[in-house]
Amino acid sequence: QVQLVESGGGLVQAGGSLRLSCAASGGTFSRYYMAWFRQAPEKERELVAGISWNKDWTDYADSVKGRFTVSRDNAKSTVYLQLNSLKPEDTAVYYCAANTIRRMDTRYTYWGEGTQVTVSS
Repeated sequence: QVQLVESGGGLVQAGGSLRLSCAASGGTFSRYYMAWFRQAPEKERELVAGISWNKDWTDYADSVKGRFTVSRDNAKSTVYLQLNSLKPEDTAVYYCAANTIRRMDTRYTYWGEGTQVTVSS
């Protein structure tokens, strides 16, 4: 059983930056494809970014390409999401998720509780 705990969310002005972290415990972190999702009020949860276990492969939603960067540190069992040039439409709860295989949908095995990101205009 893998536990995921996100941190780093907050309130930021448009154009600002945040760095989200997701610490994993209870499993072999390097086995998992790690992803960040987000869910805004009254919207479906969507994939924001993902990274393979060996960092060779990353995925990004078109809406965040060039602004967000996903990374991981397997020694620390932590995955990060650097959010730059934030826009009000980036406001959402951001979730960390883990799965043994890469997926583009929400059918991930493990989920964190989420961290709120609010971008003011």
